[in-house]
Amino acid sequence: MAEVKAELVGNLWKITTEVGQQVEEDDTIMILESMKMEIPVLAPLAGTIKEFLVKEGDVVQEGQTVCIIE
Repeated sequence: MAEVKAELVGNLWKITTEVGQQVEEDDTIMILESMKMEIPVLAPLAGTIKEFLVKEGDVVQEGQTVCIIE
């Protein structure tokens, strides 16, 4: 199991995966918007999306856990 953490402060613009979806290492899980730039949040390892801890529109903080992958 792995915690996916945000690398910077930003708004969660779009979640591009679903709970239960298989992902590969470095797949885009969600996209943050910060200073008018879109920054992808990548899967740190291959696995299955277990849970999202944030929702679209939320402001996330640097280092905040945003998703759990099994």
